[in-house]
Amino acid sequence: MEIFRTALRSLLSNRTRSLLTMLGIIIGVGAVITMVAVGNGASGQMQGLIEGFGANLIIVMPAPPNTTGARGAAGSGASLTLSDSEALASEGFTVLRTAPEVSGTAQVVYGNNNWSTSITGSTEDILPVRTWEIEEGVCFSESEVRSGAKVCVIGRTVAKELFGYANPIDSTIRIRNIPFRVCGITKAKGSNSFGQDQDDFILVPITTAQRRLFRSGARVDTVRRINVQAKTRELLDPAKDEVRTILRQRHRLPEGVQDDFDIRDLTQNLESAASMATTMSLLLGAIASISLVVGGIGIMNIMLVSVSERTREIGIRMAIGARPSNVRMQFLTEAIVLSLLGGAIGIGIGAGISHLASSFLPFPAIISMNSVVIATAFSAAVGVFFGFWPAWKASNLDPIVALRSE
Repeated sequence: MEIFRTALRSLLSNRTRSLLTMLGIIIGVGAVITMVAVGNGASGQMQGLIEGFGANLIIVMPAPPNTTGARGAAGSGASLTLSDSEALASEGFTVLRTAPEVSGTAQVVYGNNNWSTSITGSTEDILPVRTWEIEEGVCFSESEVRSGAKVCVIGRTVAKELFGYANPIDSTIRIRNIPFRVCGITKAKGSNSFGQDQDDFILVPITTAQRRLFRSGARVDTVRRINVQAKTRELLDPAKDEVRTILRQRHRLPEGVQDDFDIRDLTQNLESAASMATTMSLLLGAIASISLVVGGIGIMNIMLVSVSERTREIGIRMAIGARPSNVRMQFLTEAIVLSLLGGAIGIGIGAGISHLASSFLPFPAIISMNSVVIATAFSAAVGVFFGFWPAWKASNLDPIVALRSE
């Protein structure tokens, strides 16, 4: 401990120079902490989106009716039906389950309260596909889907807006003036990475939605999209091929005719984005760490100047019995203390900037302990590496020559 106290006294004797020497380390560590935190936040946002959409998920949407000319937005056609979803679930060897969907927005009324929310019509399989959980009550059954029962599951936000603190189970709400009995409430998921409320929705049987809420045109059995969940992550690509084959056969599309549906693999796309965000985080962290090397060079230069200024002090130490190893350890300790102090200040600054960045970014910057430990270890290694040459030079001074120095 004595050697550290001596090193601190020596550094504090010239505070301005010590602070300027640490500046490179401070900037380097702060930049590494900030860049890695932003990268972790972006990666976490992508992971949250993956979890929100569901695992191993493939989305099948109708293609526009006119596939020979310029194509409009996917989903504007009417090529997918409820029986297509049932066929994919029963015939697909790589498919775990499917959940067809129709959706829209509607005003919901209970007593004197009303609320505009998203209405999703689907089957009971939508819960595991979209990672929703029932917290109170139950989901509607398969028989209720078949019969088109007027029952619904509501999200926590809808429950709060319509019922306050009262229990909504078995209460009757009106969706587009049609009465629905509340049979369940989903567990709260909160907002996603884009700030969208994931609990502001109502889930009804798809047949009820098709016949009573969103009926348009001559066909009643069309769906807006089919959620297909593959059995494993490795089976996503085979599942897409299988989905395409089954739907082409069902839609009687001859060879060479374009699909009348679109298949989208959201899980792979989001995982690729998350991987890219992680890679960018590491790249930015590596670039920021260059300033640590620059800071280390600054420490070496200042320590060499310090050796020149303290040549007489070194001579006196050796004259009264200090060994070269003692002198070497003294200067090496000063370099390490400079690096560690700079690293500690840099960690504080990096954490502060990360917290500030979270106010402007669409996702929170996440500071990981790994980045803090690595930055601290790297700053200490910089002190050892760049402090060794000045320490070695000081320990090899001739005591007689050093004593003669002014």
